[in-house]
Amino acid sequence: MSELYRKMVDEAMAAQRADVGMVKKKRGEAFVIEDARAYLDAVSQMKPVEDQSKAVFSLHTDSVKAHFEVLKGLTETVRPEDDPFVEHYQTPVVLEILYGEDPAFRKSVDAFIEGIGKAEALIGRESARRYAGFYGPTCVVDFALIPGSTSNVVNQILQTVDIPVTHKQAILASKSWGMNTSYGIGEVFAQETEKGATLADAVKAEIQMLKAVYDEPVETQAKLMDAAGMTSFDCRKYMAGYRTKMEGAVMAAIDDGVHYANIVTVPAYCVGDIAHHIAQSTYNMCKDDVIMATIEAATDVMDLNLRNAVPKCKSEYDLLSLATGASACAAEYILELDGFNAIMLVDLLTKRWHNYVQLYPKRGAAAELHNCDFMDMIYRGWKYVDKARRAQNGQSGMLRPKVSGFEVDLSPIHNNDVLMNPQRYAYPACAITVRASSLLRLADYPCLLTSEPVTATLMTNIIALHKEVAAAPARICKDCASAALMDFRHCYCQWKEAV
Repeated sequence: MSELYRKMVDEAMAAQRADVGMVKKKRGEAFVIEDARAYLDAVSQMKPVEDQSKAVFSLHTDSVKAHFEVLKGLTETVRPEDDPFVEHYQTPVVLEILYGEDPAFRKSVDAFIEGIGKAEALIGRESARRYAGFYGPTCVVDFALIPGSTSNVVNQILQTVDIPVTHKQAILASKSWGMNTSYGIGEVFAQETEKGATLADAVKAEIQMLKAVYDEPVETQAKLMDAAGMTSFDCRKYMAGYRTKMEGAVMAAIDDGVHYANIVTVPAYCVGDIAHHIAQSTYNMCKDDVIMATIEAATDVMDLNLRNAVPKCKSEYDLLSLATGASACAAEYILELDGFNAIMLVDLLTKRWHNYVQLYPKRGAAAELHNCDFMDMIYRGWKYVDKARRAQNGQSGMLRPKVSGFEVDLSPIHNNDVLMNPQRYAYPACAITVRASSLLRLADYPCLLTSEPVTATLMTNIIALHKEVAAAPARICKDCASAALMDFRHCYCQWKEAV
């Protein structure tokens, strides 16, 4: 199995290095779609081995290729304001292919849409809670079933509908890791309420929106983009072109017995590096040397520790846990170099969030999603690093936190010239907050720290080994930082009740 694990690490780190390398090369400059060819080239090297499903890999590789080619045919660049949406056009198309190929699945979706109509009280309550900030900072489009997430509400509605379990799982997956449209629960409710609608009418409008997300996902996504003022390219032409290029891969996955929940998710998560992670917004953010160095150091920590772990791995899941755990340790350790830790930042960002709700009642439904990702990441890292500090006691030497039994080597941070010389980036005698402030800047955009290209690549490899099992959403307690440290909301989670 070591060869399989080594291949998984090679593919995951190639994707990450493609992103980081291009961002480092072109930070501060103008982004063009062609810049993302480096990521396409990395993905093109992904290949199934041993018992991995070729059809699952095609869902990933063909999607990235289709995304790049269609996007390049429509525009030279993408505005920062439009780049968050580039990974939201794939699942709607894939769903509609499935609708056409499997009338039984379409019938189940219709039954679910009918269930949405009957869930007025539930949808009203959850929309009101999201709007009012009841749950505290929460990710409305989370890939798990946390309180306040669309997946959480969808799961509750699915429990009232009599359809095959596999169809329930596919419907649930399509609005979690599968990003079926850019819509998040409660957005219409909030906007209608702020316009002066009665709460009853706001709930009715919310229900109609949720129905449309599943009834006509492609047209609904297009209308959402019209309303958002997305002008970088014609998204209707994009989705039409993407469908033409992806029908073969979807059909092959159906024929190969890949769970529909995996068919609707794999093509979406892997494309965001093109015009989102390799994008103008990232180039602008990474003009700052310390931000760039933080991303590079976290990448080096992931790379070093994944490669060290290959001979000792007992399961493909070990690699996923180590990749995310090692980067979490890196982020927390960098914070602690400046005397900060996760608990302090979770406290700060949670208090800020409750003020933000009052300042901006019309805020976007997804406003705090990356703050949540960031807090969850550093809180996880703090648990590992804190345990290592206790074990080290007064002994000298590098901290050695452990993730899933693997010792994490944090030496790449100390080998990073920028991070070890913060005095070059502030008033030299008082440069004591430089690294932490750069991490706080990354709290709005931690995608290359968490890291999305690494997790997307590893998850495709894992799904290819277990194609019949619905991989998304994550059916585990996420140990959300805000819920664990500040807000008492564990009782509203749905992870144990996942269909």
